[in-house]
Amino acid sequence: MSDRSPGGGTRRSARRPPARARQLNVDQVRRAAYDLLSRKPWSRAELTERLLRRGAPEALARQVVVELEAQGYVNDQAFARQWAEGRANRQRLGSRRIAAELQLKRIPRPLVEAAIRQAFSEKPEEAQALEAARRRLPALSRGSAARVPAKLLDYLLRRGYPAEVARSVVRQLLRVEESES
Repeated sequence: MSDRSPGGGTRRSARRPPARARQLNVDQVRRAAYDLLSRKPWSRAELTERLLRRGAPEALARQVVVELEAQGYVNDQAFARQWAEGRANRQRLGSRRIAAELQLKRIPRPLVEAAIRQAFSEKPEEAQALEAARRRLPALSRGSAARVPAKLLDYLLRRGYPAEVARSVVRQLLRVEESES
């Protein structure tokens, strides 16, 4: 067996495992966890998964994440609330999309629902959808006027607003636009 690959580069010997195949000890797992948390907040499940990918034994990864939860560094409830508020207020996304994103991050459903309720507590979802639609409408109005309602509805649905909210906003906004003309 040659140490050269067909492309001319060298490849690792089959006898020596790659550096990532080594299992980390508890101090290395803690350092890896702190390193990850210093960059951004993580959900419990995501942090555990990332530690496993870095070479932590499963039991050790779970133990370190539990320790970090006890110290307040990992908190799925706070993570979900922060994620939902940021996505709803700054990026103007709807509840359905935010819920899907949080479920991908394996946040428990009750925490997802509570975070979404709180994200839309100050400004209702329909008001945020209306604001997003108003911002998008000028760009959509450049084309065929007959296609504007469908394009606006598609836009709101892609942003994750519930269908009934999106339809209500389109009716409300286009009725106002028609009366202004």
